[in-house]
Amino acid sequence: MKLFRWVAILEGVSYLLLLGVCVPLKYVFDIPEPTYPVGLAHGVLFVAYCGMVVLWAGKLKWTFGQTLLALGASLLPIAPFIVERKLLREAD
Repeated sequence: MKLFRWVAILEGVSYLLLLGVCVPLKYVFDIPEPTYPVGLAHGVLFVAYCGMVVLWAGKLKWTFGQTLLALGASLLPIAPFIVERKLLREAD
């Protein structure tokens, strides 16, 4: 569970970095270099987060709606923080 929490937080941070720092650097300031490593890290964390949602949904007996909410959270920049706060802390 602790690893899942960390992955959720890191996935959210990587998404915010990608959108809030790397995209402006690339398209406004013409500095594309940070985009690749941050994008790669975010991609790995995204896949890890989605995999952990599926694994933990069964263990925690989440409803289909809770599972879908947690998976959908990976598409919004701050939503993984909400999932970590609401669903994962309620499970403890």
